[in-house]
Formats: sequence, structure tokens, C-alpha cells
Amino acid sequence: MPSRASDFRHEPVLAAETLDALRVRPDGAYVDCTLGGGGHASLLLSRLGKGGRLVGLDRDEDALAAARPRLADVLASMSAGPSFDLVHVEFSRLAETLDALGIASVDGILADLGVSSYQLDEPSRGFGYMQDGPLDMRMDRSSPLTAATIVNTWDRAGIERILFAYGEERFSARIASAICEQREKRPFVSTGALAETIRRAIPAAVRREGPHPAKRSFQAIRIAVNGELDALDRLLADAPGRLAPNGRFAVISFHSLEDRRVKEAFRLLENPCRCPKDLPCVCGKKPLGRAVTRQPVECGPEEKERNPRARSAKLRVFERFGPEGEGRHVHDLR
Repeated sequence: MPSRASDFRHEPVLAAETLDALRVRPDGAYVDCTLGGGGHASLLLSRLGKGGRLVGLDRDEDALAAARPRLADVLASMSAGPSFDLVHVEFSRLAETLDALGIASVDGILADLGVSSYQLDEPSRGFGYMQDGPLDMRMDRSSPLTAATIVNTWDRAGIERILFAYGEERFSARIASAICEQREKRPFVSTGALAETIRRAIPAAVRREGPHPAKRSFQAIRIAVNGELDALDRLLADAPGRLAPNGRFAVISFHSLEDRRVKEAFRLLENPCRCPKDLPCVCGKKPLGRAVTRQPVECGPEEKERNPRARSAKLRVFERFGPEGEGRHVHDLR
């Protein structure tokens, strides 16, 4: 656990753009699926009033411990405050969490994907390749699978597969072989040892260019440890159906694997019919709403300069139809 709430640092990315996109109503109900240090959540809570409700989810107990006093301070400064609930849960369990809280639908859902600055910068969490720490990478430290388990016990083909699929690492075969060779001499216990093995496996001419040689591999192993893409797929399947009429779902992604999934999910929600365009629909599939953002919203130059980790952020927003749009045929939207 952090020694102080402030230890869990998190500067909310695209904060103004996200809050504006959610069109926050003072008496509305909203979910922050990735609470983190409470950056987005505190801004969202400050826009709510009497009758408003915020639900914050996070699988990292450090995040919940940091966010709770921050949100309490926001609430204490308000004359007619809303309510908030914080839940230690993975966002893939959004639907059952809302059911447990007795909430049928909400006016907005936010998911800020990726890793927080605290998780990256705290060596004991084992996410970073720039500082030496235990080879962990778990967002939920009660989970059994760690990065050490993967690199020390998975076979070469399994390691190569995740490096290529989740890290889009073109040297995945070389890196997997190097990991397996090195662990025969000594099992990996630290991020520094793993980062150095990856660095040596990449051709010298390549590692002199671009980002840190271990960046893609660490991303891939972290995604595998936390089941991030499977969790995202479930969230994308469940969240739109829990929106109230005219409710909005905002997702901030940080790499192409996430962004492609979000883009495709929103496209299918908007355009589920696969019948020929020039024939009447026979499949019966109706659009649930529309993608508000045809192109993702990205950070401006000032934010990128202030927060380099925001440079790859992309915001996409989906809006559920109101009563006037329910049942509208997909061909009407083309």
C-alpha cells in the first residue's frame, strides 16, 4: 500500500475533453471503471449535485486507498453533495457490480485504460523497465499469475506468442529464446534482469533507435498477467447495454491493440446489420446508438508537453440512442 494517498500519482489524461464528452448531469449516475488515483473521478464528482451518484471501480487496492480520501475531500467542499461507491473489482465485472448496487442503468461510463503513473514509477510493483524491482506486474496483487511465472515457467512458444500478439514485437522469437536460455542459468526475479536480457536479444542497430528495447515486451507480459484484452472485450460487450437513453460511454486507450477493439465495438453497435444495402433488412439487428467520435480525440500539444505519457492517448465516445432513436434501422444511418 502507498504510505500516503498522494503516493498514488495520476494526472488524468484528456480530462476536459472526457468530462465534456460525458455531458455530466448534476443528478446523473456515472461509473469510472478505472478509478486510479481518482483524477477523473474527482472532476466528475465535482460536477454532480444532489441526487447524483458516482461508482468507482478498480482492481488495484492501492488505487482505492488513494482515491477514497481524495473524493471525500471533494464531497466535503460541496453544499449539496452526491454519493459515491468504490468497489475493488475488475471492470469486466461491471454488469454484476451494478446489479449488486441496485443500479439498472447509468448516464455515463468512463474507462481510462492502461497503467497509472504510480504503478509504472513504483519499483515494488514491477511494471517498469527503467527501475529494478520484483518481477510482478499484477494490477490486483491477490491474483496468482505474475510476470515471473510467465518468464520462468511458460514454454518458448507461449512466450513468443504473447510478445508478438500483445507487444507487436517483431523480434519476439529471438527474445523468447533468449529468455528461455537465460532462465536455465538463473531464474528471473527482477525487472532489471529481464530488461537486460531483452535488450541483448535485439540487434544492436535496432536498439540504438526508438523507445527502450524492452518496452514492447514489458507491455505484452503485463497484458498477459492481467488479462487486459479479455477484460476490455467483456467491458465493451456489457457497458453499452447499461447506459440509460442518451447515456455515453467514453474510453481512453493507449496502444493500437486497445484502440482497434474500441473502434470495432462501437462500429458494430452503430451498424450491426449485415444485410445488403439495397435490400430490406431481414436479420432484425438494430443499432443501439452512435459513435460520437468518428476520429479519436487526442491530446493537444500543451498536454503532451506537460505529460509525455499522454502522447499516445486516444478518446472514443459512444452514445446510446434516446427514445426517439430506438429501433432506428441501420440503413437510415448511412
